[in-house]
Amino acid sequence: MSAFFNKIALIGKHKNPEILAPLLSLAEYLISRNFEVVLDQLTASHLGKIDYPVLTLEEIGAQADLAVVLGGDGTMLNIARILAPFNVPLVGINQGRLGFLTDLTVDTMTETLSAMLDGQFVIEKRMLLSAEVLRNEVSVFRALAFNDVVVHRGISTGMVEFEVRINDEYVYSLRSDGLIVATPTGSTAYALSSGGPILHPCLDLIELVPICPHTLSNRPIVVEPDAMIEIKVLYTTETKIYADSHSWFDLGEHDRIIVRCFSERVKLLHAVNHSYYRMLREKLGWSEIPQKNQ
Repeated sequence: MSAFFNKIALIGKHKNPEILAPLLSLAEYLISRNFEVVLDQLTASHLGKIDYPVLTLEEIGAQADLAVVLGGDGTMLNIARILAPFNVPLVGINQGRLGFLTDLTVDTMTETLSAMLDGQFVIEKRMLLSAEVLRNEVSVFRALAFNDVVVHRGISTGMVEFEVRINDEYVYSLRSDGLIVATPTGSTAYALSSGGPILHPCLDLIELVPICPHTLSNRPIVVEPDAMIEIKVLYTTETKIYADSHSWFDLGEHDRIIVRCFSERVKLLHAVNHSYYRMLREKLGWSEIPQKNQ
């Protein structure tokens, strides 16, 4: 036990069998240090008979002092959305590919986490977005996004036509494959591949990035965190709205999408030697020296 944490929740990517061994190993280590360990329901269902208490994610949010997530960025995104309203700090252990959000490794997780449990950590608070779809002024869809809210043409070959307003002021009309509204966390995801800038995750900013716009003058823009972004669909066939590629909804003509900064923040814990810029170099392959032709 430490002065900082008592009850620690372990959450794994339950569809990945490679998670099970390190998760159980971590649980045993935490028990040896007199921490109270709980597991979420889906994780526990893939472990067979276990001796640890099992809680829903909502119960974890209400009771746990810390949640340790083993998986990839997708797992972390999902857990972060659910636990953000409870203000539970998260630590990510990477078992995926890139690992922008899960910066601990399985090989060093015990050593690194041991120091963090003793107070050697830094806290990083990151923003989320809330999205709402209004149809005839009636709310028909709501979702939270840690990375981005995306309006996309779906499988249709035609472009989407929509109008964008910020704080009730007309900004532009757009014909494109879609529009990405991203947080700084999401600036290294879909928004980056669509030409958007990388924003430091500690910033409170929102970026709007067109997807394959018909007019090349439609460029990404960055707006203030308290902006109310309204996207009105003018013409569509099979357009959808996605929140972190997880929640989605079919849009119709004249639907209005309202995107705002969510009131709560995701609280991430990092080791004291964590460097965002080093992470970018490693994940994006910056500063690699080209090899000479043999």
